[in-house]
Amino acid sequence: MSDLPRKAVTRTVKLAALPLGFAGRATWGLGKRIGGRSAEIVASELQQRTAEQLFKVLGELKGGAMKFGQALSVFESALPEEVAGPYRAALTKLQDAAPPMPTRTVHAVLAERLGQEWRELFLEFEDKPSAAASIGQVHRAVWHDGREVAVKVQYPGAGEALLSDLAQLSRFARLLGPLIPGMDIKPLITEMRDRVSEELDYALEAAAQRKHAEEFADDPDVVVPAVVHQSEQILVTEWMDGVPLAEVIADGTEEQRDRAGQLLARFLFSGPARTGLLHADPHPGNFRLLPGADEDEGPEGWRLGVLDFGTVDRLPGGLPETIGTCLRMTLEGEAETVYELLRAEGFVKESVALDPDAVLEYLLPIIEPAEADSFVFTRAWMRTQAARLADIRSPAHQLGKQLNLPPSYLLIHRVTLSTIGVLCQLNATVRLRAELEEWLPGFVAPAP
Repeated sequence: MSDLPRKAVTRTVKLAALPLGFAGRATWGLGKRIGGRSAEIVASELQQRTAEQLFKVLGELKGGAMKFGQALSVFESALPEEVAGPYRAALTKLQDAAPPMPTRTVHAVLAERLGQEWRELFLEFEDKPSAAASIGQVHRAVWHDGREVAVKVQYPGAGEALLSDLAQLSRFARLLGPLIPGMDIKPLITEMRDRVSEELDYALEAAAQRKHAEEFADDPDVVVPAVVHQSEQILVTEWMDGVPLAEVIADGTEEQRDRAGQLLARFLFSGPARTGLLHADPHPGNFRLLPGADEDEGPEGWRLGVLDFGTVDRLPGGLPETIGTCLRMTLEGEAETVYELLRAEGFVKESVALDPDAVLEYLLPIIEPAEADSFVFTRAWMRTQAARLADIRSPAHQLGKQLNLPPSYLLIHRVTLSTIGVLCQLNATVRLRAELEEWLPGFVAPAP
């Protein structure tokens, strides 16, 4: 019997309580204001209570609701600060924390998948989980050969819960929309549903992680733990210490934040070129900052540890060359060429006619980080872009509604946006152009 709350009625009631709770607290706030309390205090309390309920419900349900919360957490930097503040702490918790499975359930899964003598595989096994996420939780252990390992145990019933939660959340998408103004929530949920089967398959995850671990084995900048053992619902990998990226965001020095941002951008663009795979879940809970072997090097010697390869985009030829060519042509002001490339790739449908110069004006502010030798990613910059695209009165909003996102670019688009969101949370100064020149096909003009 699963401990994951997955009965349809129970889960639906909990999810329905989110938008109903928003409305109820708004009524509560109005009553407080009539009673004479200031609007600012009431608004702050209202947002704090909403954030607390959001974490409580999504965290308890795990599954798709938890995954939805993780996805939202990387976009909090696009929210106005007065709204983002109360949500930030609650959403950040969703990146690597959730109520754990009871120990008896963990042991039952291990016995079922590894055999009744599963304890003989480990010299030590910590019953208390070190991390819990949307479809499973991680336990620290020592493998029988002495290696420290992370044991990922999938929640029983996780697949059913994921599909159920995401189906329910799609019905509430319009009500949940105000959490991220200007962002269309429904396609995000639809895409998550499409990826569920892959993420539940630990054999696929193990294969993707092995590929990365082999490619980055001797890399000076990126560390990927090796896969030790895999079976259905169980994945054992080498343990990795380090500073969680969420801690770097909250308390890291400027040098640490800049280093983490540079390495995150490097991994994003180099991964597909080197492995043919794009890590498609770039929220802070999946990254660690690891001190270098030489302590005298300081933050410049630190490396990026990468976890969780459950969701990847398969790109055998690396990132599409059209992306690099479009970026380069946009920066060079080649409006007509950019427009024709976008039309050829399906970003502009045949039935739609747009002004190429207007398309160029739409794109230039978004790709500003690719133009400078180094760029400071800030929440203020991201909020400016989000507001520009979300304002229904602006030409950018009207043009954006007429553009199309081809299915083959869906994950690439989401990963890019999520990574930019994390860079803005880090407030990192990043030499993005250098990474694009080295790793993105088409960004550097071909030799004459």
